[in-house]
Amino acid sequence: MNTVLAAEAGSTTARNLTITLFLVFVAITLAITVWASRQTKTATDFYAGGRSFSGFQNGMAIGGDYMSAASFLGIAGIIALYGYDGFLYSIGFLVAWLVALLLVAELLRNSGRYTMADVLAFRMRQRPVRTAAAVSTITVSIFYLLAQMVGAGALVALLLGIKPGTTFLGMDADTAKVATIIMVGALMIIYVTVGGMKGTTYVQIVKAFLLMGGALAMTLLVLAKYKFNLSSLLGDAASASGKGAAFLEPGLRYGVETPGDALKTFYSKMDLLSLGIALVLGTAGLPHILIRFYTVPTARAARKSVLWAIGIIGTFYLLTLALGFGAAAIVGGSEITAQDKAGNTAAPQLAEKLGEQFLGGDLGGATLLAIIAAVAFATILAVVAGLTLASSSSLAHDFYANVVKNGQASERQEVTVARISALVIGAVSIVLSIYAQNLNVAFLVALAFAVAASGNLPAILYSLFWKRFNTSGAVWAIYGGLLAAVVLVFFSPVVSGAPTAMFPDHDWQWFPLSNPGIISIPFGFLCGWLGTILSKESDEEKYAELEVRSLTGAGAH
Repeated sequence: MNTVLAAEAGSTTARNLTITLFLVFVAITLAITVWASRQTKTATDFYAGGRSFSGFQNGMAIGGDYMSAASFLGIAGIIALYGYDGFLYSIGFLVAWLVALLLVAELLRNSGRYTMADVLAFRMRQRPVRTAAAVSTITVSIFYLLAQMVGAGALVALLLGIKPGTTFLGMDADTAKVATIIMVGALMIIYVTVGGMKGTTYVQIVKAFLLMGGALAMTLLVLAKYKFNLSSLLGDAASASGKGAAFLEPGLRYGVETPGDALKTFYSKMDLLSLGIALVLGTAGLPHILIRFYTVPTARAARKSVLWAIGIIGTFYLLTLALGFGAAAIVGGSEITAQDKAGNTAAPQLAEKLGEQFLGGDLGGATLLAIIAAVAFATILAVVAGLTLASSSSLAHDFYANVVKNGQASERQEVTVARISALVIGAVSIVLSIYAQNLNVAFLVALAFAVAASGNLPAILYSLFWKRFNTSGAVWAIYGGLLAAVVLVFFSPVVSGAPTAMFPDHDWQWFPLSNPGIISIPFGFLCGWLGTILSKESDEEKYAELEVRSLTGAGAH
């Protein structure tokens, strides 16, 4: 009886502590946002933070934008459940930065002004290209937003101790998750509409410090528990996973050998290849990462910010190894899936166990869980703000100002439309997230990467490096790659026909792979090439001007 009462007291303390920490973080970030709103006077302030950030500040903010709920919650969960195969996400997300650094960062900063479409439309007809870019930006952002909101829902259910069959304030687990998704959506809309890029950037910098601190502390505690002996940590992880030695080898989730079914084995290996291509090429096409390059004053600062980001992100992804295998060893696979089928709560569950062991009893567990959960919330809020800003900027600057108003909109009108767009995009994301709660958040982000690499990357690379490229090619590349990726995802096991699908009770899937990258990315490049050669339009003078600008920064805003 006493044990039960103690457990209940610990659980109540955890809830109170978590809610307090979360409210403190929200209060701090809202204060930053209100302060930033007073500094936001022009469109450049709203979209690009007045181009006033240093390379280090922007590097921290890029890290804050990139190390999303998918990184902290999703990758730790996928490693905890699938071992070696889960680490592929960490490697893919990190290697992707080399593509962004070598091919895109500096050239984009020199050539554009506020959005990706500024570069694409520079030597082409404005209206069709900007419309296509706005459609692509919103699609990619919504895929990415889904991942963050789903992570938020799973996290809150854990924090409030709501498991299937239990309630909190009269809400069951599912209702609590939905309520959380709505609350996170409302907060992100406030950050963007009030603070613009300045407010969002400072929230991301604060969040990057918190996330690195939290992940490092947990990693040190996991290693301390095993006396810094990685071999015994991996051994315990393998035995606690219930999968034995197979947990430490490839083939649990991807490249699975199915005896007697060569086709199924082939599809599983193709899925691995598809995931790898999408992860490595996706970053250079992500709109919310691309607009970060416009917040620094020079191309040199853009390059410096990517180098800082690689250092921060690389360190963090190494830490996810300890978090994932630590969760498998200390929490155990069955306990993780009992709380969340997709494994999205593995890192916070690990924090709770470490707190109990190192800080003493239920109160210690509750304290560390509350701190890590508040950090994870900070992560989610910062990333959703960045995503919403990218898509609302594109709608206002590309579509409204340059397509609807034909370049005649005032800065004030543009910023007003951006704020209204943030509201609409937030509402759409909230509704879609409610249906995506069964999916692992790292996996959802891999889909966003595939869509970005299929639609945006071909158009950006052709625009920067191919003299013959024209309006028709840009429009074909964006719509072709985007449509291929979205259609293949819709008819894949991700949406229907599988127990973990968005609609598990329906079955309309015919595409066998979970990630469409291996088909949709080459298709996007093919569409761009085909659209270009079928059109006679060409402006070599404008290309020469773009080339000089992208390489030197001459004439850049």
